[in-house]
Amino acid sequence: MRAARLIKLVLLLQSRPSMTAAELAAELEVSERTITRDALALSEAGVPVYADRGRAGGYRLVGGYRTRLTGLARGEAEALFLSGLPEALRDLGLADAASAARLKVSAALTPSLRDAPEAVGRRFHLDAPAWFQEPETPGLLAPVADAVWDDRPVRARYRRGDGEVERALEPYGLVLKAGVWYVCARLGDGSGAFRTYRVDRFTEVVVGEERFERDPGFDLAAFWTERSAEFARSLLRAEVVLRLTPAGARRLPYVTDRAAAEAALEEASRASRASGGGDGDGLVTVTLPVEDEDVAFGQLLGLGPEAEVLAPASLRARFTEAARGLGELYR
Repeated sequence: MRAARLIKLVLLLQSRPSMTAAELAAELEVSERTITRDALALSEAGVPVYADRGRAGGYRLVGGYRTRLTGLARGEAEALFLSGLPEALRDLGLADAASAARLKVSAALTPSLRDAPEAVGRRFHLDAPAWFQEPETPGLLAPVADAVWDDRPVRARYRRGDGEVERALEPYGLVLKAGVWYVCARLGDGSGAFRTYRVDRFTEVVVGEERFERDPGFDLAAFWTERSAEFARSLLRAEVVLRLTPAGARRLPYVTDRAAAEAALEEASRASRASGGGDGDGLVTVTLPVEDEDVAFGQLLGLGPEAEVLAPASLRARFTEAARGLGELYR
C-alpha cells in the first residue's frame, strides 16, 4: 500500500511544478503528517524531493528529475482500454486518433500485458444510446467539439419552443447521455452563468477566432451531475397520493421517476414507524411527485390493482373510468 502511494506521490510531483502538503494529502487521501513522512522517505531513498518553506511553499522535484516507474499494471492497462466509447469517438472525429493511441500503448506494454486489449474486448462493451431509438449524430457536433477542444467561443442559434434564439457561448465540455449530445457552456454575456444545451437543437454555429480563458475550478462531471439532478427535480411539478400493496411499493420505482419514488417510499416508511404501524394489511400510503396528471396516469396504470389513487380527485376519476372500461371489456 505504502509503496504504491510513494510512487503516486512521485508521479504527482513529476506532473506539476510544485504541490503543497494539503494538496498531496487530498490527492492521496492521507494526512499531511503522512505526506511529510513519505517525502522524507523518498529523499532518503535518493529521490530529490525538496520542501519549500513558508505560506507559498510546497514539495517539488529538483533538477528535472523523471521517474521510470511508469509501467502499467494489468488492471491499469485493462482499465485504459475500457475507457473509450467507439461511437462517441467516431462522432467527435477522434476514431483514427484513438485507434493510433491504442496501438502505441499496446506496443509499449510488456509482453505479459499484450493481451489486455483483447481481454477487455471479450468481457465489456459500452453502449451509450438508449433503447428503442436510432442514435443520430447532430450535424453541428463537429464544430462544437472543435470549439470545446480549442477553447474558442461560438455564436449559436438554438431552437427553443416555437422559435429560435441566438446565444454567445463559451463551450466548456460535451456530455453524451443516452445517445443525446449536450454541451455545457458559459454564457458570453459576462454573467459567468453556465447553461446546458442539446447539440441537436443548434441550427447554426459560428466558431470565433479568439480563445476564451477557462475557469480552472470548473468540474464538468460535477456540473453535469448537479444540473441533471436539478432538471429531473424541476419536471416534478405535481403530486399524487397513492395507497400501495407491497407488490405495488416494490414496482413503483420502475414505473415512475426512480429517485422520487424511493424518496416517497422512505418518507412513508418513516411516518409509519413514527405512528407505530402502516395502513394495515401491508398497505402503504405515499405522496409521490410527478410531472403532471397525464404522465402520472400513463405511469401508474401499469401498476394495475397494486396501486389506488387517493388524490387528486380528478386523477382518481380517470382511474375509475379506466377500471370501468376494462371491466366491460373483459367481463
